[in-house]
Amino acid sequence: MSRALAASRVEPHLLEIELTETTVMHDVDAAAATLRNLRALRIRIAIDDFSTGYSSLGYLRRFPIDTLKIDRSFVLDLPADQDSAAIVRAIIHLARSLRLDVVAEGVETLAQLEFLRAENCAGHQGFLGGRPAEPDTMNRVLGRAPR
Repeated sequence: MSRALAASRVEPHLLEIELTETTVMHDVDAAAATLRNLRALRIRIAIDDFSTGYSSLGYLRRFPIDTLKIDRSFVLDLPADQDSAAIVRAIIHLARSLRLDVVAEGVETLAQLEFLRAENCAGHQGFLGGRPAEPDTMNRVLGRAPR
């Protein structure tokens, strides 16, 4: 991994690797060791689909992570569904208490975004921000020539 970083000339702290919650829970000891190695390289680590798998909150202390990503299934019915709202609030509060970044996935409406902002969730992903784009389109948007 360190050779790939050197060859790419990408600053490691600008790279964030996302792992789903169920992936890291498959082999906890191996995952913890791998995550520690990535952290030693200064690579950021995100846990995707948080709270949809089999994790224990105790593992949040064991894994060197930077970001929790709230699964879109909890965001989908915001702000109307009070149960979803309570879960999202709890995840945001937990992440902030642990000094982790938090990103809500699947944000598609202004009402969802307003709810998340009111709860101090700074990060979000979803169609509200834009639809997925082909690489050539993104190169044009970013002002880059195709490779």
